[in-house]
Amino acid sequence: MNLVKDQFLRLAKAARRGAVSKVTLALATVLVVSFLSSFVSAQDWVKTGTNLGVEKPRLAVADFKPSSNDPQNTTLLKTFNDTLWGDLDVSGIVELVSKSFYPLQQPGQPTDVNFLAWNAPPPNAAMLAFGSLGVSQGRLTVQGWLYDVKNTQSPLILGKQYADDAPSEASARVMAHKFADEIIFRLGGGIPGIAESLIYFVSDRGGHKEIWGMDYDGANQHQITHLGTISLSPRISPDGSRIAFSSLTKVGWEIMMYSLDLSRMVSFPRYGGGTNLSPAWSGDGLKLAFSSSRSGEPEIYVADASGGNSRRLTDSKGPDVSPAWNRKTNAEIAFVSGRTGLPQIYTMGTDGTNQQRMTDQGYAVSPNWSPNGQFLTFAWVRKYGPGDPGASDIYLMDIASKQWVQLTHDGGRNDFPSWSPDGRHIVFQSNRSGQIEIWSMLADGTKAQQLTFSGRNTQPNWSWK
Repeated sequence: MNLVKDQFLRLAKAARRGAVSKVTLALATVLVVSFLSSFVSAQDWVKTGTNLGVEKPRLAVADFKPSSNDPQNTTLLKTFNDTLWGDLDVSGIVELVSKSFYPLQQPGQPTDVNFLAWNAPPPNAAMLAFGSLGVSQGRLTVQGWLYDVKNTQSPLILGKQYADDAPSEASARVMAHKFADEIIFRLGGGIPGIAESLIYFVSDRGGHKEIWGMDYDGANQHQITHLGTISLSPRISPDGSRIAFSSLTKVGWEIMMYSLDLSRMVSFPRYGGGTNLSPAWSGDGLKLAFSSSRSGEPEIYVADASGGNSRRLTDSKGPDVSPAWNRKTNAEIAFVSGRTGLPQIYTMGTDGTNQQRMTDQGYAVSPNWSPNGQFLTFAWVRKYGPGDPGASDIYLMDIASKQWVQLTHDGGRNDFPSWSPDGRHIVFQSNRSGQIEIWSMLADGTKAQQLTFSGRNTQPNWSWK
């Protein structure tokens, strides 16, 4: 694009000197405008949940007010208000009005709402979320409302009440997540929010690489496995009950299974021989794809969720690894293959047929399929080789057209992307802060935020709901 613009500027200067005709300059102008239009449209094809062309409503979120005089209220209100604001801020579907524009009198009940104060400048809000929280007789109660403050006749969009008999910061966070998800569902086109979703990852902060879990926003980080070895590639089942992962055992790398319902490891067949890595669930939870070198080169296999009836899908000269199931159709698997040299992204049917190469250069790994089945996201070093300073960045590709767009531009190594269940966010690992940590961003590459800060944290996987 810069080359075309430079040529146009040289023609414009020549025209001023009389070296070229005005007709020539006019033609060049048409060409540049056409080129720039095609460039913009080439970047406009991405239609995730964050850029559907709908104007984001301006939402004011008033701090909830205490509804009782209990001394716990102060701490619980701060937790609730901070959590609610954070959930809505990263949702990708609203424009939050800065609190510096809010009126001095903020509502805790519907009768407190001054419509003109909120829908006129400076807040100029279209929507207002407000409510109250209080502890009374050992019970935490939250009341929340969402108003259309432009509609003074029928402003109510949402009214919810939540209660818990064990008041704590954890219960206040859960209530804030629930209320945020209700707001996002109503203002975001009926797509459920992700405030109650979870992320699983690998961390070495305890001395070994174990499987960990956390809330979607990085809170409540906790160790899940305690195997004292190296565990990698956690993949949560669609129903959220089990985690499949790879672990180094006394006989080699094997697929392992942890039950979150039972809080313990459960039996899974040991395939023996070779290296068994990177399990991936089908969208219905009935199948697992994985990579195994039991026959020599690493190839893609599929088995029942119990580990039985395994069958081989690929048979190439180079290694085939890192399968990812199309959770929408259950009919396609993306994977990484080195059959042509450097690793590239491929897709195929779940019976191994119709294998197609998706990337055309560089070093491409870690595919992950969007919930709507339209996109793949993956890590790609597009310029790879001796003396080539190419960075590993996260890319998004439309499967049907093979058009792609780069999402990260911050240098370093960005890898292992995983989609959120609403299709609006992506979690990934990056060393941009100096150490490998877990980050999240909107699916258009904006709103990047660091989620982990202790130890080295890698290979995140977002829950399905």
